[in-house]
Amino acid sequence: MVRMMIQLTEEQKKALEALAKARKTSVAKLVRESVAQYVVSAPKDAEREAKRKRALEFIRKIEAGEIVAHDIEGKTDVSINHDKYLAEIYGTW
Repeated sequence: MVRMMIQLTEEQKKALEALAKARKTSVAKLVRESVAQYVVSAPKDAEREAKRKRALEFIRKIEAGEIVAHDIEGKTDVSINHDKYLAEIYGTW
């Protein structure tokens, strides 16, 4: 194992000590377990953030007119005239 020095707030230190006492283990073990769990979940968080950024960029391009969103028939006003199109589909317009 590698020895490291970290800084915690007083509240974090007290919470870790209380948890360690309740679990009858050491603060160091709790920190190692926490880091291990974080490392496992971090790639998922990074992947999720990348997807979020791609979605926001796509929306920005639509708003800037760089991409024209359309449905399968090529209509670009579906979000505005959806009621009309639904009525046409169901024959009530």
